[in-house]
Amino acid sequence: MIHLTQPGTLFQDQYVTRASELLQKWQGEGVHSYGLIGVPLAKTSISHSGAHLAPAAFRQSLSGFTTYATESGCDLQRERIIDFGDIAMHATDVIESHKRIKDTLYELLQKNEKLFPIIIGGDHSVSYPAIAAFQQARGKTAVIQFDAHCDVRNLHDGGVTNGTPFRKLLEEKHIEGDYLYQVGIRNFVNSEAYIHYVKQAGVRMVTMEHVTAVGIQNVMQNILHEVEQKADHLYVSLDMDVLDQAYAPGCPAAAPGGMSSSVLIEALSLITRSPLFSGIDLVEVDPTVDFRSMTSKLSAYMVLSVLEKRIR
Repeated sequence: MIHLTQPGTLFQDQYVTRASELLQKWQGEGVHSYGLIGVPLAKTSISHSGAHLAPAAFRQSLSGFTTYATESGCDLQRERIIDFGDIAMHATDVIESHKRIKDTLYELLQKNEKLFPIIIGGDHSVSYPAIAAFQQARGKTAVIQFDAHCDVRNLHDGGVTNGTPFRKLLEEKHIEGDYLYQVGIRNFVNSEAYIHYVKQAGVRMVTMEHVTAVGIQNVMQNILHEVEQKADHLYVSLDMDVLDQAYAPGCPAAAPGGMSSSVLIEALSLITRSPLFSGIDLVEVDPTVDFRSMTSKLSAYMVLSVLEKRIR
């Protein structure tokens, strides 16, 4: 008897649904739930980066998880994530690539008013066009940026890079300073000039020292209380280097002193309870330097955790 399966098929168990089965190819229809959009741009990274490979690694990592959340008894198997595919990047022109990101996301958000975008970068420069598009399409938006760095480098020394997204968002008035919350900023990875810049801009900055001192629950509750008083939507930009390097070996800029994965997952769980939470990007994963896909798997786990908390 011949036993054949499709190439790449994992072990099949009739009682197990893999998280990768939640993904459905977009057929051009309207989307009223979750949409996965890959943004494979790494040319703006100021150091070597294979972050353009992260969307594919993210999709692959979903196959390592089931749809069932043991702790809550919640099963995601009836949920669907529409996979829009990847936005085509220009081979050499960063500005054109950013334009393509902004135009594509804006059109998708305009035509699908209930779409919850899950944007997988790419380096952190993709958050500039993504947030600009989100703000233009949805209105008054607060942003929680999980990051070790402020990402407000000047635009003169190196032009547009993965260190400049929030400088551009602030200077081009896509967001106001007091609508931006930077969580996880830590020692020895920023300069005094850039800390001064964000303070002058009115950005709400929360250092890792403060997170450790008061706990992530207090931090997030205070931020969410402020956000819900003034914004219509909440967008999360998650740079994986907010994590301690022990938890994110596939993030080139990760360094000591960052969050544990459990603290970050708790923070996302608290955010997910907010009715304003409407979109997220995950950036700065380089599969070429990852160890046993740890960082890609963590990205996938966090997205599944968000879905689970939203339907409980």
